[in-house]
Amino acid sequence: MQAEPTGSADPACTYLPSAALGGPLSHALARVARLHRIAAGRLLRGLGLYPGQEFVMMCLWDAGPVRQAELIKAVDLDPSTVTKMLQRLEQAGHVRRRPDPDDRRAVLVEATDDSCALHSDVRRAWTDLEGHTLAGLEPAEREELARLLAKVEANLCREAGDCPTPR
Repeated sequence: MQAEPTGSADPACTYLPSAALGGPLSHALARVARLHRIAAGRLLRGLGLYPGQEFVMMCLWDAGPVRQAELIKAVDLDPSTVTKMLQRLEQAGHVRRRPDPDDRRAVLVEATDDSCALHSDVRRAWTDLEGHTLAGLEPAEREELARLLAKVEANLCREAGDCPTPR
């Protein structure tokens, strides 16, 4: 079976596998998401974070102490993945876990005071990532891309049927 070129001059981006011929935009979106995660990972590695941990920290910085079960829902990841993330973040001194005084079976998770410096570093990393990701796009193109991605996200949320509730 033959794949078709996508029209780009870069050989890495010209190959469209035959199985993806019915979904070239989905294929492109998957490639972009993968590359975005790699770029984010490089920026976060310099802060001592693994990809995904910044989302846990963002949630904790904005929400304050939350039950671990609520945090798992908020970041929409597998509970074992979040538990491992929290173990690493706790070892690094960025989070603290303690029993919930209202329900001793539940665990409260909160960002530590020491993580405040990390907050500004993560914000700067995401600003840099945004700049690299959208380089060459005009402000109107950026707005249009954000609008279109919101529509795509809404479609996928309806399909998945389990999208997190916006805060």
